[in-house]
Amino acid sequence: MFFGKSTVVAAIAALTFATAAPSLEKKAQNSGTATYYAAGLGACGWTNSGSDYVVAVNSAQYDGSKCGSKLWVWNPATSTIAFPTVADECPSCNSGDLDMSEGLFGHLTNNNFDLGVFEMQWGYL
Repeated sequence: MFFGKSTVVAAIAALTFATAAPSLEKKAQNSGTATYYAAGLGACGWTNSGSDYVVAVNSAQYDGSKCGSKLWVWNPATSTIAFPTVADECPSCNSGDLDMSEGLFGHLTNNNFDLGVFEMQWGYL
């Protein structure tokens, strides 16, 4: 039986996620509200576009030494996960909250920008 390239790639991706998912449970978790913003020059010192998967971390948890670090972000309502980069600080966010680039927010909400916000979980990789 012959499997197409896309079938093989999808199977590998599913296996990779299935084996990686339990390790995320061992990482420190944060819960909060996700919002989105027009990405640009961030507190980390570089410029991002709206299509980049980047976040601004709330001021209470922002640490400049984490700039460029990868996070995992989980939206339980859509069962979607993403792995953005810390690029900015969000002074108007509460502890646990993340402000996301439009591309990241769209990915995690199936492009439902009408939501404006959603509850999520996140942590550093």
